[in-house]
Amino acid sequence: MEVPRLHPETTEAVRQRVDIVEVVSEYVVLKKQGKDYTGLCPFHTENSPSFSVSPDKQLYYCFGCQAGGNALKFLMEVGKRSFSEVVLDLAQRYQVPIKTLEPKEREELQRQLSLREQLYEVLAIATSFFQHALRQPQGAAALEYLKHQRQLREDTIQQFRLGYAPSTWDTLYRYLVEQKKIAVAIVNQAGLISPKKSGDGYVDRFRDRLMIPITDIQGRVIGFGGRTLSDEQPKYLNSPDTELFNKGKTLFALDFAKAGITKQDQAVVVEGYFDAIALHAVGINQAVASLGTALTGDQVKSLLRYTESKQIILNFDADKAGVNAASRAISSIFPLVYGGQVGLRVVTLPDGKDADEFLLHNPVAKYQELLTDAPLWIDWQLQQLVVGADLKQADQFQQVNNEMVKILKEITDNNLRTSYLQQCATLLSQGDGKLFPLLLENLITSLGGNLRGYAAPQGKNTLRQGSVSNQNSSQTFLVNNSSDRSLLEKSETLLMRLYLHCPEYREVIITVLEERNLVFTIAEYRFLWQQIVAIEPTLSRQQPDLIARIQDEYLQFPEKLNQISHLFHLDEYTENQISVAPELINAAVACMERVICEKCYRYYLDLWQKTDFKIDRPLMEKYWLELNKSKERIKDLDRELQFLYFYR
Repeated sequence: MEVPRLHPETTEAVRQRVDIVEVVSEYVVLKKQGKDYTGLCPFHTENSPSFSVSPDKQLYYCFGCQAGGNALKFLMEVGKRSFSEVVLDLAQRYQVPIKTLEPKEREELQRQLSLREQLYEVLAIATSFFQHALRQPQGAAALEYLKHQRQLREDTIQQFRLGYAPSTWDTLYRYLVEQKKIAVAIVNQAGLISPKKSGDGYVDRFRDRLMIPITDIQGRVIGFGGRTLSDEQPKYLNSPDTELFNKGKTLFALDFAKAGITKQDQAVVVEGYFDAIALHAVGINQAVASLGTALTGDQVKSLLRYTESKQIILNFDADKAGVNAASRAISSIFPLVYGGQVGLRVVTLPDGKDADEFLLHNPVAKYQELLTDAPLWIDWQLQQLVVGADLKQADQFQQVNNEMVKILKEITDNNLRTSYLQQCATLLSQGDGKLFPLLLENLITSLGGNLRGYAAPQGKNTLRQGSVSNQNSSQTFLVNNSSDRSLLEKSETLLMRLYLHCPEYREVIITVLEERNLVFTIAEYRFLWQQIVAIEPTLSRQQPDLIARIQDEYLQFPEKLNQISHLFHLDEYTENQISVAPELINAAVACMERVICEKCYRYYLDLWQKTDFKIDRPLMEKYWLELNKSKERIKDLDRELQFLYFYR
């Protein structure tokens, strides 16, 4: 939802209530070290912790990438959300009264908040209804199914709040609307009922189904999965996407699994609800389910918050559909896998069983052993290419060969690719030693004739001694450690001047800073911004002059007033800047972001140059990827900076 501007009193109240350790620990595994906490930085790739959280100062700081700030800034950065969205979420979490700057905005915000609270409430009531129905005569078959076919204990049934949806058309509808007096619109928006195909009215969305509540990370029910107890299709029916529930962003049982993932330093992703439930029932409590869809980047990132090693093990069904689902999952998170952000492995259970079936006939230790021995995703994928293929048939051989080449082309590390080239040639040769050299040579030829390796950065685009060359312009911005402040000062001075003298662009400046998660970094401007935030809500039609009010407030800070007094007056040059304010705002903000990217580049360049190529190539690959990300972002920002060249 679009969040209106919040009143500074709400923001300040949130700042006072929020606990940074509690906030950060939901995304980073923190360990106590003295009076502070440390962990792996969520903003860049690292192997040893350089990320520190201070509960006394209520601040975080990374000694690697220099990311830092308070709890609000952390949530903005990690979730790529605006300032207002973060404050709003925290206000709800800590039960801080919410005020907005305009009465109409306040009414709309309260309406949206009220809707979400009503949805949580109706889903909680529906959960209790389904649990009750499971214990009634009409739910006997469902309870029998859980206890005997699934062999679930009573405590597991209770833990996951399993229930039953009656087979009649509108039992839940009548219970919620007629007995509980809940508005039809709310019940509909919760995904519990559907409009009749013909005529007016509604019917229950779930009928004669075993009901499995889907919860958010806080354990609140946000939707349901319903398994049919007959031959009705689909076998599993999920709630539709709602204000609370998004299937592509939700993982079943994550609220139960987050502690286990942290303890085991590993997440197990299964395909079905009952696979996850069965694993938890036997003590493998790091398991979640993907709700029957291909694993998404959002789902993976939610898991990575809880594991230091970033290890995720896929355990999808061993049948063709399950293998295809695992392959789709790998494809959907391809950038994360090749970028080294995920240590992905794949388990295929013997005899085509899923986790639930396997545990019914095998000891837990056997499943644990399979997890320990799970192959890397690339080894699993190469093996799957030859399963069921008749390599003596030319067309099938060529198809497998081509798929192998596609995988090999994505491997940039020389040693790693050499290893997998040999593995592919071995698979294709089927043990025929005479064919192996020929097949290996053919694979190499398909990859361009030689093994691609790393090359040291060189040429015009190289960042040397902290400088960046922009090929698209004859102008060059030189950014290094000594000039970072100068560049930031020019950009922040420009933004401050435009903010003070152009009221019509104030909202634009606030929005663009929030969208890019930027803050004023020059001390005098940071202090000035704090004064502006405090003063602006108190301005009125009788006293609309922001500059006059700032000068009054600064009377108690005479030394600081001298640092910013030049902003209050315009000359011919600065008046000319105001005439092209929109272009200069974008360019100045790009300049601020560029300094940050430049720092990141220098940091990773230094790490890349210090890493021993022969000893730790995977780590070198990570640094190289981060280098390129920063360099590509700098190129994009340079295009936005062109307009500043005329106003330097």
